[in-house]
Amino acid sequence: MNLLASRRQLRASLLRWALVTVPAVVLLGFLSGNLAPSGPDNPWFAALDKPAIYPPPMWFGIIWGLLFVMQGLALALICAAWGARGRAMALVLFALQFALSLAWTPVFFGMRDMGLALIVLLVLDALALVTAIYFWRIRRGAGLLMVPYILWILFATLLNWQILQLNPDPAAVPDSGAVQRIAI
Repeated sequence: MNLLASRRQLRASLLRWALVTVPAVVLLGFLSGNLAPSGPDNPWFAALDKPAIYPPPMWFGIIWGLLFVMQGLALALICAAWGARGRAMALVLFALQFALSLAWTPVFFGMRDMGLALIVLLVLDALALVTAIYFWRIRRGAGLLMVPYILWILFATLLNWQILQLNPDPAAVPDSGAVQRIAI
């Protein structure tokens, strides 16, 4: 026998990795999205003009949840690929692109800097594509799991750009969630 591990051992390794990576990716994504009030619950964002292609708000949570699970599975496939050429670089690229993905929400909603958020997305687009290529070279399934994520962040880049075009001065947009104070 010239195998280091049986198919069963390899599947068990993938399962163990998935039990760590999927919840970790989902949890970090959830925390990032909830650090600053985001989406339709954010009064500042609700007051912004939106492009015609802006989807119903309910879809964002559903799609991001699915994408985080898919990214966690892709990461598990790479983590379980011990000894694969390019694995370390693929993991570094994933960490970088994932950190940028998590940074977008606080930049856009917390700092209200749509221009910087657009730059974050453009760099993220490139890094996610390179990450998917590295993943594809190691495990094709991992690369394929990254494709919906890349398509979604490209769409998010377009949305960010269009919202910026419709609202060139985001500081001028009133924060309609302010509390009214009445002196007695």
